[in-house]
Amino acid sequence: MSTLTINPEAVCADRSELVRALKKVQVFEDLPEGGLEWMALQMTARVYPVGEAAIREGEPADQMIVALSGEFVGRVELGPDDGRKYVIRAGDVTGMLPYSRMKIFPTTLRAVVESCMASFPASSFDELLQRLPQLNTRFVGILADRVRAKALNDQQIEKMAALGKLSAGVAHELNNPAAAATRATESLGEAIQALREANALLDREPLTADQRTLLSDIERDWASKDVTILDSLERGDREEELAGWLEDRDVSHAWQLAADLAYAECDVEMLDSFASRFEGVSLENLIRRVSAAFTISRLLSEIVSSTSRISELVRSIKEYSYMDRMPQQDIDVHDGIESTLVMLNHKLKRGVKIARDYDRTIPKIPAYGSELNQVWTNLIDNAIDALGGEGEIKIHTAREFAHAMVEVRDNGPGIPEAIRGRIFEPFFTTKPVGKGTGLGLDTVYRTVQKHRGEIRVDSRPGETRFQVRLPLSKMDKGEAK
Repeated sequence: MSTLTINPEAVCADRSELVRALKKVQVFEDLPEGGLEWMALQMTARVYPVGEAAIREGEPADQMIVALSGEFVGRVELGPDDGRKYVIRAGDVTGMLPYSRMKIFPTTLRAVVESCMASFPASSFDELLQRLPQLNTRFVGILADRVRAKALNDQQIEKMAALGKLSAGVAHELNNPAAAATRATESLGEAIQALREANALLDREPLTADQRTLLSDIERDWASKDVTILDSLERGDREEELAGWLEDRDVSHAWQLAADLAYAECDVEMLDSFASRFEGVSLENLIRRVSAAFTISRLLSEIVSSTSRISELVRSIKEYSYMDRMPQQDIDVHDGIESTLVMLNHKLKRGVKIARDYDRTIPKIPAYGSELNQVWTNLIDNAIDALGGEGEIKIHTAREFAHAMVEVRDNGPGIPEAIRGRIFEPFFTTKPVGKGTGLGLDTVYRTVQKHRGEIRVDSRPGETRFQVRLPLSKMDKGEAK
């Protein structure tokens, strides 16, 4: 509602002016004159300059607030949840209301511009409703709107918190291959320069045609090899052995070359054979050339692997969010589960194993793909948290008559019986303060209901199962809204 046309100073000084101001508020506009006059006698009106607090968080909730002009903003100023929460404008009725369970004001209300507010004491609510019974249903309506707005706001906060966790995980997943590609690219320039220098020196060597052919064959053979994965002790022993061989033959930078040669599965026997085939040629120049050639091949392989991983992650993100696709379409539940596992991969690395038992004969189902992926995200994420970093999650799919069934099972401690009946309540959580906004199972339940499906839970120590059943048939137009 726009700012009411009133004279704030007159309203504060004259009860008849306050009555006229109350008549301009939608909640009170058609009430009897006598009732409004009685209300005005109980109320306190005053003008608040910019920045002054009309209500402070933590104070007893003992008054109803009627904004008559200007604008107020409510914020949490004393806790970790700082930030803008809501705006009160001229014509709004808020604060403590009849039937409200509020004990203290949760936020501080400050004037954004010079504003006028009237307050009504909660101690007079009973008489107010007796004199003006019309207000019963109106106050209930205001409370219902307030609860609905808070629920929507809390749901949005929960979604943003979940999105923040996913974004952080995906950023971490993207950073690793991106950093690897960057390092490989930087090293590639050095390897190419080393190859050029080795070639320039070898051009001065008396290499025969057969030796040049042999050198090309050796390079091709080494370039086709996969990088050897050795543990740190084994790699150290291999490099020490190779470096010793090179130093005995006065090869400079022996330790650097030894590290590169170890990647190519090169050992002392191979170097002995190599040296015997190129008598009369500088061994150092030969080894530098084959080492540089292999290093270039290895670095190119790393770049391809890293960029492929980035492309895979981007593809998974697009599949997860159903970017550039219609909201509702026929989807394969397995694709959604797999893209969800990619998004949660940063949490799975801690020691949680995933076992898949898929029935790939399940046909595609009509669904809102991105919303359904939120179901898998919450169920799998909760299972990971329940395992505490170590255990197994089994994802099982099956066709059950006219439904597709997806089961997420973990071998964690189970859900205590005392709270099992509450897990689908909005914002219910077993996590300590600061460790999340909830289990997200209210969102899961509502999404499954939206798809005309059902969700069941069975839990005992050592096994918790969530089963989601979704219809295979198409939703009617206008359904699932």
